[in-house]
Amino acid sequence: MKTVFRAQGLPTPDWVTVRRRDWQADRSEVTARIGKTLGYPVFVKPANLGSSVGISKVKKEKELATAVNLAAEFDLTVIVEAAVPMAREIECGVLGNARADASVPGEIVPAGEFYDYQAKYIDSGSRLEIPAELPADVTTAIRRLSVAAFDAIGGSGLARVDFLLNRATGELFVNEINTLPGFTTISMYSKLWAASGVDYPTLVDRLVALALERHEEKRSLRTSVF
Repeated sequence: MKTVFRAQGLPTPDWVTVRRRDWQADRSEVTARIGKTLGYPVFVKPANLGSSVGISKVKKEKELATAVNLAAEFDLTVIVEAAVPMAREIECGVLGNARADASVPGEIVPAGEFYDYQAKYIDSGSRLEIPAELPADVTTAIRRLSVAAFDAIGGSGLARVDFLLNRATGELFVNEINTLPGFTTISMYSKLWAASGVDYPTLVDRLVALALERHEEKRSLRTSVF
C-alpha cells in the first residue's frame, strides 16, 4: 500500500519494512537500518491487521526490540514508520467504484498518546469530532487524497482513509487505507457518511448497488482465451 502511494505521489510517512525472518536473523542490522533511515520516534505495527492491535510508539532505540517482537507475534511483516510530530488523526470515508465520493473528514481525539487498542475499546476518554474542525483548503485536500488513495489501490465499494496532520507545519500525510472498515451504526465510517447526508439504511443500499455494479463489470470479462 505504502509503496503504491509513494509511486502515485501521495504523501505518506517514511517507513522501513521488516520481515520477521530478517529480524530473527540479524537484529543489529535491522536496528541500525531503522536508526539511519528513520531516527526516532517511530511507530511499529503489524503490516496486516486492524484495531491498532500490536502497535507501539518507540521513542528510543532501546525500546525497539520489544515493539518489533510484539508486532511480529501478529504478522510475518512489520512496518516501522516515522512518527509525524504533533499529529492530529483525521479520517475520511470513501464510497463508490470507478467514480468514488469522499465524506466529510472526522477527527479522533484519543484518550492516550495515540489511538491504540486501549484508547479505542477500553478507555472512555477518546472522542470523535465529526466533521473535523479544519480549514476549507485542508478539508478539500483530505477528500481529494482519499479518493486518490482509493483509486491507487484499485478500491471498490467502501474504504476509510486515515491521515496524520502535523499541527505545527500543516503537513498532511496519508497514513493508511482500510478497505474493510468497521461498519456498525456507531463506527467512524457510518458516522462520517451520516454527517455527509447519507444515513445508515441509505448507505447500505448504496453498497448493495455498488456490489451489483461491480459484479456486472466482472461478468463482462473473458475467463478463457478460447
